[in-house]
Amino acid sequence: MSVTVSRREVRAAAAGVAVTFGLNGVAVASWFARVPAARDALGLSAGALGLLLLSMSLGAFLAMLSAGEVTHRLGARRTVCVSALVVSSGLFLAGAGIGSFPSVPLTAAGIFVLGYGSGLCDVAMNVEAAEVERALGRTVMPRFHAMWSLGTVAAAGLASLVAWALLPVTAHLGGVAVVVAAGTLVAARAYRLGGDASPERGSGVLAAWREPRTLLIGVLVLVLAFTEGTANDWVAVAFIDGHAFSGAAGSVVFGVFVTTMTFGRIVGTVALDRWGRVPVLLVTMLVAASGVVLAVFGSSPVVAVIGVAVWGLGTALGFPVGMSAAADDPARAAARVSVVAVIGYTAFLAGPPLVGLLGDHVGVLRALLVVPLLLLPALALVPTLRRPHAQ
Repeated sequence: MSVTVSRREVRAAAAGVAVTFGLNGVAVASWFARVPAARDALGLSAGALGLLLLSMSLGAFLAMLSAGEVTHRLGARRTVCVSALVVSSGLFLAGAGIGSFPSVPLTAAGIFVLGYGSGLCDVAMNVEAAEVERALGRTVMPRFHAMWSLGTVAAAGLASLVAWALLPVTAHLGGVAVVVAAGTLVAARAYRLGGDASPERGSGVLAAWREPRTLLIGVLVLVLAFTEGTANDWVAVAFIDGHAFSGAAGSVVFGVFVTTMTFGRIVGTVALDRWGRVPVLLVTMLVAASGVVLAVFGSSPVVAVIGVAVWGLGTALGFPVGMSAAADDPARAAARVSVVAVIGYTAFLAGPPLVGLLGDHVGVLRALLVVPLLLLPALALVPTLRRPHAQ
């Protein structure tokens, strides 16, 4: 840390980071909850909708390429404040492009801006979160990521209510934009640990791209992000097509995954503090792989759903632990977190089409087996998560 801070300031920073994670989840999920409304308002086919959604992914990917440099030059607090304004601008534009001035280009621009702001915030808040974790002397990163998940759940519930009340999309997303901007700006005032602006020296991002440990952590995070993202994108469809679930039941299955993953992030910190990153990740990755196999080959619907629950529990810790490991050295945290985030985020770009392509040949349910096929060899990368000076 660049300054000495009190325990009270550390706890305040932890609360600020938790709020930031939650509101970032609210912003992203609020858009995704209104995707059906965007499709209908803009008259998009499935293929055209897929191209529209790519705008947000592209924005987030480009943000992560630059986020290390931006966070280094502005500091975590200022970067989070800037990103909050960018995210809110994107929500306003997207809402206008769906409701007030129906336009595919305007909506695409809005979600591109939303994705860029969200990606920028992702790196900066993880840098501050890693510093909070270091100052507290115990594992808390997964709980911050659980707050992101809880934010998405809250946003989905709110979206259901406003859709039922027939509130215009423009008003809904505009209201969320105001709350996210105001809440994040207030929360960021508590940031004290994530480094100050350092424009006088290089960010080290280019050097981080040449570090074997950083790259290996990135590859591991890519596999873990693919494990999580595949469930987010495909588990409901897989159970509808492969296990003959109804649409409503498929949504419940997705809810089971999110619930157990969030629970694992809340309670898994105890295991990490007791046994360490490497043993816990080895076990949880095996648990996730077992859960996928059970979900695919479960002899009954109940057994298959239990498999999804196990899958979610096993997936819980991978991504946040990878972020913690990337930020082990405070001086290089922004650069390394941005590199790991870029590598990991490619799973969200390449994952959906990969599973979809396999699904065309073997069915979506069987296509889920690509997850354990990637997880098992990735076990060899888990030792890279050890702290550099750990014995």
